[in-house]
Amino acid sequence: MVSEIGRGLMVLVGISRDDEEKDLVYMARKIVNLRIFDDPVKQKRWDKSVQDVGGEILCVSQFTLYSKLKGNTLDFHHAMAPTSSRSVYESFLTKVRAELKDPARVKDGAFGKMMDVSLVNDGPVTITLDSHTKGNPSSSGPSTSKSSDDNQKTTEENET
Repeated sequence: MVSEIGRGLMVLVGISRDDEEKDLVYMARKIVNLRIFDDPVKQKRWDKSVQDVGGEILCVSQFTLYSKLKGNTLDFHHAMAPTSSRSVYESFLTKVRAELKDPARVKDGAFGKMMDVSLVNDGPVTITLDSHTKGNPSSSGPSTSKSSDDNQKTTEENET
């Protein structure tokens, strides 16, 4: 087992070849502060962030989010090359940990490795966030899913 969380967000992180520091800052802030959880006291939907509910975040590097179809073939040229994206991904994790203000509540998978990823999705709710299309859902970019108290998300590295 590489990582596991309880209630919180699973974030599938795609790093674009066009991503810059400002994109990492924007995404970290958006993920931590996105009001995606219900407030049981006020009985209000979409009122609490992962920060507000004391939730955790599991980040999984996912270069395939920046794939494009060319006929029946996938093209990954919009994704940042693995040699560059590792340090960008690590910088993103650092920013998420700082934004959440509790680094122990941010976990991650094994960068660049084949993993078995399990998710129990509450809702299900899956939201696509992309710093290049701020405020507008897109067909590519990092995805965020939430889970309830009793559900866990795990990542396991496959031996190849």
